[in-house]
Amino acid sequence: MEISRVPKLLRVLLLLLLLYLFFVSISLMSSSFKYFGKGFAEQLLRTTSNPFVGLFIGILTTSLIQSSSTTTSMTVALVASGALNLQTAIPIIMGANVGTSVTNTLVALAHITHTSEFRKAFSASTVHDFFNLISILILFPLNLFSNILGLSADHLAHLFQDIGGLKFANPLKMATKPAVHFIQELSGHSGTIMLIISIIFLFISLRYIVLTLRSLIIGRVEVFFSETLFKNAGRALILGLVLTVLVQSSSITTSLAVPLASANILTLRQIFPFTLGANVGTTITAILASLVTGNVIAVATAFAHLLFNILGILIIWPMRGVPIFLAEKLAELSVKNRLIPFLYIISVFFIIPLGLIFFLR
Repeated sequence: MEISRVPKLLRVLLLLLLLYLFFVSISLMSSSFKYFGKGFAEQLLRTTSNPFVGLFIGILTTSLIQSSSTTTSMTVALVASGALNLQTAIPIIMGANVGTSVTNTLVALAHITHTSEFRKAFSASTVHDFFNLISILILFPLNLFSNILGLSADHLAHLFQDIGGLKFANPLKMATKPAVHFIQELSGHSGTIMLIISIIFLFISLRYIVLTLRSLIIGRVEVFFSETLFKNAGRALILGLVLTVLVQSSSITTSLAVPLASANILTLRQIFPFTLGANVGTTITAILASLVTGNVIAVATAFAHLLFNILGILIIWPMRGVPIFLAEKLAELSVKNRLIPFLYIISVFFIIPLGLIFFLR
């Protein structure tokens, strides 16, 4: 039976169910990677003094645990304990910005068997990568020679030093936690089994989210997204920021945009500012964690992450055509050769960072 023939109310309910399955798959995938890599990640974070090594450790650590919030919070905790200093922590945080985008890039692979969908989905996911990479190319050497992030963050930290930490409720985490916990118990807390289940859920949910969205787009839904939520860049950026603060995960926020792009609901130019907002929103968790410590250097570390993203937006927004162009070109190449996206993910997020960490050390 075709989805378009299902009554509209049932299609809406099906969409909500599929979105829930999608969120469960992302949470489960993140949990499975933590089983593989969290201990290794903590060890990595403790063993760096070279800023270049710190940068690649940030990429690799976040790619392993798929959460920049977790990486930056762990970094903040290590700074508060005295295991890291601010100068060492800032490159790690820069790298975390790149590593966090591996999730939505993996999500785009679920569309790989459908050429048109995959081209839009992959460009929507990698535009986030290219923004982060360009930000690092500009701000990493600038900070290395001027310490602009360290000095600015330290000034902000002294203003906020005595403010106690706050916590935001995470409704999405609360909603998905029972299902994730059930699957964890069912799998015997096996990271491998959890990863396989998460991939199956991801492919099923994304495929039918796209089909259901298309069947519902008879004017109003498309208009609502294009002309209301994503009417202009400012609105899209604020939406990305607010959603990420609410769910405390830029990976989930940016991954949500992938099926919207593949279903032709949103354009790449609409998604780009949305991802920038998600980048800013993801810094809130570490800021709250740092305020709890009461350690001024830890607070400065968290503010450095916020300033890195804000400066990146201010610098790159006037030349936003560059990351958009690069994302579109990579997507075109990936459509022609389906091996390219796999090589891209493995090399950028894992092989290159790991290789350079050992080479530079």
